Amino acid sequence: MSDKLNGLPEDKAWQELKLPDLLNTDAVREIHATIEKEWDFLQRSACQTAAGRALWKHAIHDPLADLLAGETYLKNLHEKIKKDRLNNAREISGVILAVRTLWFDSRLEDALNSPSGRAAQVVLLGAGMDTRAYRLSCLKDSDVYEVDFSGVLEVKTTILQAAEDSAYDSQHIMSKAKSLTRVAADIRENDWMEKLEIAGYMPQKSTVWILEGIIYYLTQSQAMQVLRILANKCSLTHTVLLADFMNKSSTTLSNSAFQFYSDWPDHLLPSIGFTNVKLSQIGDPDAHFGLLNDPLNLFNKLRSLPRSLQTNPDDGKPCCRLYLVEASGSPDQNVSHNGPTTQA
Repeated sequence: MSDKLNGLPEDKAWQELKLPDLLNTDAVREIHATIEKEWDFLQRSACQTAAGRALWKHAIHDPLADLLAGETYLKNLHEKIKKDRLNNAREISGVILAVRTLWFDSRLEDALNSPSGRAAQVVLLGAGMDTRAYRLSCLKDSDVYEVDFSGVLEVKTTILQAAEDSAYDSQHIMSKAKSLTRVAADIRENDWMEKLEIAGYMPQKSTVWILEGIIYYLTQSQAMQVLRILANKCSLTHTVLLADFMNKSSTTLSNSAFQFYSDWPDHLLPSIGFTNVKLSQIGDPDAHFGLLNDPLNLFNKLRSLPRSLQTNPDDGKPCCRLYLVEASGSPDQNVSHNGPTTQA
């Protein structure tokens, strides 16, 4: 299997894992040791996602990802990638994180460049180690809010401060957003919206909501409560939701760490108030980014099967799908909607 088919660069230099010197300082090593000892699966997923951005740097420009991921998660993913290459795997570890990141980046940029999205607020729920405020120039007119557990945000701030205090390239640590505010809140509770408004979020202003890699960790009731809160915003102002959903088969993969699922999010979201919905699967034309060129990889094979199938008839394995969904609504749109735009 060629690296090109798997979305990997032909330049072999990328295969060496080079850790930034700052990761070896006592202060940063102590922070990441605390993460490994004290954080739960959901919190640690933030570091795993950062590791994906770091090791797929040929596709994603994120100079801060290594620092936020930490040595353990970088080494773990690097070993998986090496093993996949040795085994001629059709899917390389981390590619789904890379494609997901690029999809969210591209949809966010398009939303902010649209006539109704200029200068919109951007709220990242379960922001984790997200660095879009430092990476994306399209946020220059946007107030950005990162919402997550206080412990996660404190660790993130401490790491970035350590980078700023060191000789690390300062341009990487400068926010490109109009403003960046971190809000300590748990979206599983009932007070997160109140805390967000206290921090400066304006309910009547156009907003892009980002739920990346978070919704399936919630229970059914928690997830639906969050989605309904966001859907209700469509009656106040232009509202865009960018989120990824797992189908039922996917939630069986990780010893019930994943809870909420939706086999048909493109039907669910219009039913609660969103007007326009577009669904993509990994490997679709807008969710490819030149990283999934092998027609026989898992994602491309799944796309050829009806979404109603939970089991692959060819091999009897579960059809585990990740749906990338963009939904929107505005007060001036007909709430009865014209029907979702989907790609089955």
